[in-house]
Amino acid sequence: MVDIMALSSYRSGLAIAGAVLFLAVSPTPAPGAEKNFDISKAVVGIKAHVPSTARTARILGTERIGSGIVIDATGLILTIGYLILEADGAIVTGPGGKQATATVVAYDHDSGFGLLRIRGALGTQPMRLGDSRKLRPGDKVLIASRGGNQPVIAANVVSRRVFTGGWEYMLESAIYTAPPHSFHSGAALIGEDGRLLGVGSLLVGDAAGPGRHVPGNMFVPVEILKPVLGELLEQGRWAGKARPWIGANTAEVAGRLVVTRVSPGGPAAKAGIEGGDLILGVGGKPVNGQADFYRKIWNHGPAGISVPLNLLPKDLSQMKNRQVPVQSIDRSDWLRPRRSY
Repeated sequence: MVDIMALSSYRSGLAIAGAVLFLAVSPTPAPGAEKNFDISKAVVGIKAHVPSTARTARILGTERIGSGIVIDATGLILTIGYLILEADGAIVTGPGGKQATATVVAYDHDSGFGLLRIRGALGTQPMRLGDSRKLRPGDKVLIASRGGNQPVIAANVVSRRVFTGGWEYMLESAIYTAPPHSFHSGAALIGEDGRLLGVGSLLVGDAAGPGRHVPGNMFVPVEILKPVLGELLEQGRWAGKARPWIGANTAEVAGRLVVTRVSPGGPAAKAGIEGGDLILGVGGKPVNGQADFYRKIWNHGPAGISVPLNLLPKDLSQMKNRQVPVQSIDRSDWLRPRRSY
């Protein structure tokens, strides 16, 4: 089990209370439980610095703050990718407030994970990866961050389901928890055996399911990291063929899929697509929501293919369904050239 004394380095008494609650519901150690594990030595703070010239600087900012989890003895940190996307490096805060610099090792758009490596010693202790495939609604978990008013809270898994993000991102089995953790970016989702099950991504209002107002968090499950971790460490990215990226953010509005913005200089922008256009289909096949839209694009072929989008333009003078070929690319080719990975 997670050692309650390990939480003493956290400033908030509420954080300790949350851990007590978590442990109280699990009086018997889970099989393979980590004994005497110090959470405060595994969960670190991250402050990433991104140049103002980065493609993502306007949307995500040039200074990004969150948490990460040390997952091996060499100082490898797993975090949520948007914290370090296009970053030159980061400052990591470890046990006792000690700080060190870290280099960016990898970023994976498909999973949403990012990897850093600490330069020097911080006195950290790695957290082992657990089996997130076994998580079910009702399971009790601990959420731990390095920051916020309540860094550690007890929570419950409230659903496992598909998550789609408007930035051409989808998880087939995201983990949703409640109550919400305010400092969620890169936070650790920890099982009753003391192992890492997921990494914090978002604050959501429908954690229990669509149409149900239950505030909570969405976590990226570690199960999708394990198959690609070796490639990320070797190449800084997944070695397989990249998915086609068109650079169009979308949202579901009143049953329709609407383009909310296009990435400057991206494929959709070059094809003349604009915010406000309605996406009706791909290659003449109707789309039923964001998830179906992404699957149709990705099933069309790898990055570099031409994606035929069926659109209804926002311009009322052109209210006619038209097919627009969009020359897709690998998203990494649109980003600022990588320096440290």
